[in-house]
Amino acid sequence: MRIYLLFLSLFFITINSFAQRNYSKIENLQNFDQKKIHFGYYFGVNNYNYKLDYKVNPEKRTLIGDQVGINVGLIGDLRLRKNLNLRFEPGLYTNKSEIVFYERGEFTKNTDTLRSIKSTYIHFPILIKYSAKRYNNIKPYVLGGLSTSFNLSSNQNSPEDNNNGVFRLKTNSFYYEIGFGIDFYLQYFKFSPSVRGVFSLKNEIVPDLDSNSPWTGNIDKMSSRAIFINFSFH
Repeated sequence: MRIYLLFLSLFFITINSFAQRNYSKIENLQNFDQKKIHFGYYFGVNNYNYKLDYKVNPEKRTLIGDQVGINVGLIGDLRLRKNLNLRFEPGLYTNKSEIVFYERGEFTKNTDTLRSIKSTYIHFPILIKYSAKRYNNIKPYVLGGLSTSFNLSSNQNSPEDNNNGVFRLKTNSFYYEIGFGIDFYLQYFKFSPSVRGVFSLKNEIVPDLDSNSPWTGNIDKMSSRAIFINFSFH
C-alpha cells in the first residue's frame, strides 16, 4: 500500500508539473481533436483487492494483502462529437495478492492459512470519455464504461484446490469503470495521466470441492476492486 501511495503521489506531482508548463497561450496540436480516429498507448500501475461477502458472519475476517502491479496497453479513440469520444483500451495487467484466513476451520500447518493469488489479466474496456472545454494546452475529462477481462492465471479448471495449495478464481469477469484525467497538449504529442476505479460485477471465486472447506466454505462472493493509474501517449 505504501508503494501504491507513492505512485499516487507521483501521479499528482506529474499533473502539477505539466499543468505549470502548459499555461502558455500558444496552443499546441490545434487540430488534434478534429481527427475522427486516433491511436496511442499507455503504461501504468494497478492495485487489486477483493470484496468478500460471507455466508455466516465470521469472528475474524479474511485479510487480503495487495501489491502494486503493472499495466501496458494500446488505445483506440473514436470521436463521436465535440468533447465526446468512444475509447477501446485493451491491455495486459499483472498483479499479486495474498490472502490470510482467520475464520472457521482448523489448519494443520501455518502455511495453510496463507494463499497467494498471482494474476495476469488481458483487459478489454470500452469507455465513454467526456472532456471539458480546452484551456490553452490543458483539457480535463471524466470517463466511464464497461469492461471484461481474462485471467490467464486463474486456475479455474485445475483439478486441485486449496487442499493442495491451489486457490482458484474464475477466468472471465465483467466490470464497470469510472475515472478522471487531464489531457496535456505538448509540442509533438498529447500526454494524458488518469486515475480509474474498476469494480467487478461477478462472483469470481471457484469454491473448493469440499463444501465445508475452511478456505472457501464461508465465502459467498468474492469480487475484485482495483485502481488503475495510467500514463497515456497519443
